[in-house]
Amino acid sequence: QVQFVESGGGLVPPGGSLRLSCSVSGSIINIKDMGWYRQAPGKDRNLVAEITTDGTTRYADSVKGRFTISGGNAKNTVVLQMNNLKPEDTAVYYCSLDQGYGLDLDWGQGTQVTVSS
Repeated sequence: QVQFVESGGGLVPPGGSLRLSCSVSGSIINIKDMGWYRQAPGKDRNLVAEITTDGTTRYADSVKGRFTISGGNAKNTVVLQMNNLKPEDTAVYYCSLDQGYGLDLDWGQGTQVTVSS
């Protein structure tokens, strides 16, 4: 079983910044990539950003130029720096782990991000 520790969500005004952090541990076979998805009420869960073990990154078009994903200083950690936040960024953000080998993604418990004045 994989354990997730997520932190950094909260309430910020439009134009503000937040930094989400996620670390994984436990029964991990392999780390192909880690990332963040988000889900707003009544909507699907969609990719925000992901990073592979070789440092390749991918972003949703809506966050390009505002969000940056990187590997954290600690092993098996990923950080999402979110700048110039907009109300439409409001959602529950979920950390994801892809172990490859055709396995389903593992998910964190989620952290709420609210952008509002």
